[in-house]
Amino acid sequence: MERPRRITDSFPRRRRRGPGRPPGRLKDRKDKDKDKAQLKVRDCPRAASQPPPDPALMEMLRRFDLSWEYGPCSGITRLQRWERAQELGLSPPGPIRDALLEHGDNPDVTYRWVWDGVGW
Repeated sequence: MERPRRITDSFPRRRRRGPGRPPGRLKDRKDKDKDKAQLKVRDCPRAASQPPPDPALMEMLRRFDLSWEYGPCSGITRLQRWERAQELGLSPPGPIRDALLEHGDNPDVTYRWVWDGVGW
């Protein structure tokens, strides 16, 4: 009697070398990831000479981010969210737009900062 076919029958079988992954493979990959991470830090769009934004401005933008009356803010810039709220007639605050246009080259101002559990 023939055994029933399984979905895993269509994939090639691999032999494992003892328990876990093959030795040495994981270390090489970590080294490559570290090199990529260092490159990303160096290629950051924010210049080292650019001063951090004013704390009062960041607090104002944080309040705008946390305000649900202007709609969701995931996947778009703060200026796009402001413009969408304006088109929908939600009357977003004008000083937010002015600040976003003034500091348009600073990614800390342009993009919403995501809270990572450490603090603001």
